[in-house]
Amino acid sequence: MALIYIVEDDDNIREIEKFALKNNGHIIYDFADTQSFLKKISDKIPELAIIDVMLPDRDGYEIVEGLRANPKTKKLPIIMVTAKTTELDMIRGLELGADDYIKKPFSVIELMTRVKALLRRSAMDTEQEKVMELGNIVLNDKRHFVSVDGEQIELTYKEFELLKFLMINTGIGISQEHQERVFERFYRVDKSRSRQSGGTGLGLAIVKHIVALHNATIQLSSFPGKGTKIVITF
Repeated sequence: MALIYIVEDDDNIREIEKFALKNNGHIIYDFADTQSFLKKISDKIPELAIIDVMLPDRDGYEIVEGLRANPKTKKLPIIMVTAKTTELDMIRGLELGADDYIKKPFSVIELMTRVKALLRRSAMDTEQEKVMELGNIVLNDKRHFVSVDGEQIELTYKEFELLKFLMINTGIGISQEHQERVFERFYRVDKSRSRQSGGTGLGLAIVKHIVALHNATIQLSSFPGKGTKIVITF
């Protein structure tokens, strides 16, 4: 089962696509225009998008190009559907970033076969790539890629590893009395001799310094027993 978005202005074709995909257990959202599709995808990214080329308010090629330019939808599996049957039209769609291309008229069997194949390839790629999202930050561990609000941020290896560590580890939580001081040099929340792990109290101070070098700010939100959330704003 996958979340699939359909963008098709022809009501009959859109209904056929929706009916076939729903009968195969997928969750479907369908759109007759670009604006409603882009509004929905900004809230929730699907696992696959099926996009018609000839739409009333925007060219399907333009939509694909925009999706590929956005780090959050750059890897979104896309099938283009069109009545244009020339080889040049197909090549253009694939070069702009479409993963597959279906020519109208098409059969339900062809549609389902192509959807299954693309979802299968996408699942394999997802297993190989680890992408983390926290607020407006997207981190791709395999590609060593970080973006904030869709804009790529250049980080050194150490900076990247520190950011990844902060995104993965929420910790045990810090009480309010310590939260305002955790970014101070050599400050340690747990100063007892019985603590199980060491530490110099420099970790978060170094992180704050690195963040400042990128003209950004770092804030902490923490609740004892629930963990800590670090927010970096560029």
